[in-house]
Parts: sequence; C-alpha cells; structure tokens
Amino acid sequence: MRIGIVGAGLSGLATAFYVKRTQPDAELVVFEANAGPGGAMHTEVIEGFRFEAGPNGFLTNKPDCLQLVQDSAAAAHLLPSSDLARKRFIYTDRLHRMPESPRLFAKSKLLSWPQKLRMAGEMFVPARREGREESLRDFGNRRLGAGFTSVFLDAMSAGIYGSTPDKLSVEAAFPLVVALEREYGGLFRGMIAKRRTEAGPGGVLTSTRGGISTLANHLRGVIEAEWRFNEPVQTVERVSAGFRITSAAGVTDVDRVVICATSYAAAGMVQPLDAELARRLAAIEYSPIAVVGFGYRSLPDPLDGFGLLTTSSARLPILGVLWDSSIFPDRAPPGCKSIRVLLGGQRSPELVDQGEAGLIRTARAGLEKSMGLTQDPDVTFVKRWDRGIPSYAPGHIANVNAIFGRVHAIPGLDLNCNAYRGIAMNDCARNSRELAVRIARSYQAMP
Repeated sequence: MRIGIVGAGLSGLATAFYVKRTQPDAELVVFEANAGPGGAMHTEVIEGFRFEAGPNGFLTNKPDCLQLVQDSAAAAHLLPSSDLARKRFIYTDRLHRMPESPRLFAKSKLLSWPQKLRMAGEMFVPARREGREESLRDFGNRRLGAGFTSVFLDAMSAGIYGSTPDKLSVEAAFPLVVALEREYGGLFRGMIAKRRTEAGPGGVLTSTRGGISTLANHLRGVIEAEWRFNEPVQTVERVSAGFRITSAAGVTDVDRVVICATSYAAAGMVQPLDAELARRLAAIEYSPIAVVGFGYRSLPDPLDGFGLLTTSSARLPILGVLWDSSIFPDRAPPGCKSIRVLLGGQRSPELVDQGEAGLIRTARAGLEKSMGLTQDPDVTFVKRWDRGIPSYAPGHIANVNAIFGRVHAIPGLDLNCNAYRGIAMNDCARNSRELAVRIARSYQAMP
C-alpha cells in the first residue's frame, strides 16, 4: 500500500509516524512545500538567539504530545518551562498580574467588585440546553458577565486564536467549557466536580531543547518515508482505485492520500475531486499574525514571568508579548534575554500588511506602552503569517461536519490539520494518531 501524505507540519509528521507504526509495510511518500519538516513549528537561530516562528510548545494537561514523544523515543529532548512561566500578566489600563487563586482574584484590580460578584453568580445562572450556536462573547456575557468577558476572555481569544470573543464559536473553540455547562449545569459546578475526581488542572508548558524544530527534525529522522521537500502539491485526482498527486516535480500515483496542508491549500488540491468540498475548505477563516522577536545582550528588565496579553479596550498595537528567555532559558545565550511580540489578529489585521521595518516599529511602540521598554534590541526576527491561526468562527462546526461528510464519500481521501477540530499541538497529535488507527482498520477490513 502506497500512501501520500501532503504536508510535513506536526499533523503530517504525526500521521506519518503512526501510520508507519500501525502498518510497517506501508510505503509513505511525504510532500512538503518548504525545505524541511515542521511547517509552523520552526525555530530560527540568529546570533545564538532562538526565535519560534509559531508555537513554542505544548501543555502536559493532555497526554497526546507526550505520548507522541514517548512513542517516537524523543523524551531526551524534552524541556519543561521554567517556574517563572507560571506568572502571567494582562494589560488593560496598566499591567496586572493574572490572579492564580481565589484570594488573589479578590484582590485583583482587573475587575470591579460588581463585576466580581456577577462572575461569582455564575453558580446561579441556569444551564442553556439548546438553541443557536453562541459566540464566545455571548457565552461569557451570559454565564460570567460582560466585565469578565471583556477582560479575561478577550485576552484569551487574542492569545490562543489571535481573535476576539465575537468572532469565535464557543462550541468549536472551547468545547470543554461548553461540556461543563451541559454535563454539570454550570462552569463552577463542573470544575468543582472534576476537582474531586481528577488531578490538578493546567499542566506544564513543554518544548524541546534547541527549540520546537528539534521535535520536527526528530520525527523526520525516525519515520521511514520518501521525503519530497520543496515540492508543493497542486492537485489530487482520482485514478482507477487510487489517486494521482500532481506536484511541482510531476505526478505520483498512490493508493491513499492524507492532506495535512492548511485548509486553504487543501481547497485548491481537491478542486478536481469535489468543487463543493473545495469551496467549504476555502471558507475556513484564518487570523493574520505577525511575530516580531527581539534579542537583548543586556537588559535590566528581569522579565519575571511568562509574558502579557492585552485587551481590546487597552487599544495597544500588539496582542501580547512572550518573555521567551524566561519561559525556556535556552532561547537566548547566557546572560541575554529575548522576547516575541504578536501583532495583528482579528483585532487589527491591517497591521500585518506592514513591511518588516513597520512591524518592528509597531512592536517597539507596543513594548514601550505596555512594559515601558525602550531599549534598542541587538537582534531582530520577523515572521509574517498572512493566514496564521485558523479562526473557529460561528458556523465552524456545521461547515467542518459538511466537509468531512463529503470527504467520507471519497474513499481513500483524508484531511488532517489544525483547521478542523483543535488548533493546539495536543489536538494535532491526537487527531493524527486516531486517523492512523482508522486507516489501519479500513485496510484490515478489506477482503
């Protein structure tokens, strides 16, 4: 059996790994438009500073990435975040520490006392059992109050999705939160019930030594496949019982194909197979994001924490700042410090259209206003993602269900990336492992 895998980001790598693990005799051909593996999981090294172009790690509160690491014998590369990373901040009118306990929440100035009392009243808000799909803002306002939504959920939307509470479907973006209401009648009731039966929440942010590219390169090294780097795929067509993949280098026939590219890239590839499928894939929105990294050989600011997120009401030109060298000390040379600034998103998509010099100026203006940091950096890094993070907008679940309904009507075709059902690294690892199991079962069931 010959299987074509299109895309060597985390979803493509994990799919290839688990397909080969479940079916050792499978012949894999992996296509990747870039020069190496990883996709958005890419670490850029500049004068000893390591800047992540995309995600910087995964949380251990879910087992999926840890399982992939263990299964692929990559545990020696793991790097847990520093204890400093437990301290996080939100910028509204000034910098506030994120409260980590009920006592600290009571003392926090992030919300007024009426807003805190409204939030505490969530225990008495009746559960919503059915009705139209809600945005995160509608959900937050209904259960926790507008004050909590405009501060905490607004900042969280920016930090995770590069979006805003109005533009996210709560069911698609935060399904576990919705499940608490459905199963327990409320969020606080659900959290209390889970605390009685489960270990502590949260998990530890974890990466790999030398940057997240280490994990991508490790996976590429342990997967037996024909690797086609610098070979973007144009189309996937049906031929007899299999598929023909047309790439920059020519055509390749396979028995099965798994498209792990972005949904907008997949849309062009499947156009010859199903025009309606292509239309629906192209309809998935992405948030534009620019990442601007700064390295400092000497910086008085201790960068004591994980970093900060901003709220829309703060009217700053940045979404947030990650204090990278405090999170993972190996991201900067000894005695040096590094940070990354996130710009754009659904709040200010036009900012991403700036040239490199403009992005650097905007990032520095945001640092001055949020942190009072005016020092010139010694090293700079810029990465622009015109379509960076999938935006799970209201209507996303219905669209994704329709997408996979059409995919199931094309035996031998699979789609797998973070545009559909979970954007985090853990989601990608889990979806890939489960897909590999389904592929194995489908072949075992064949006569």
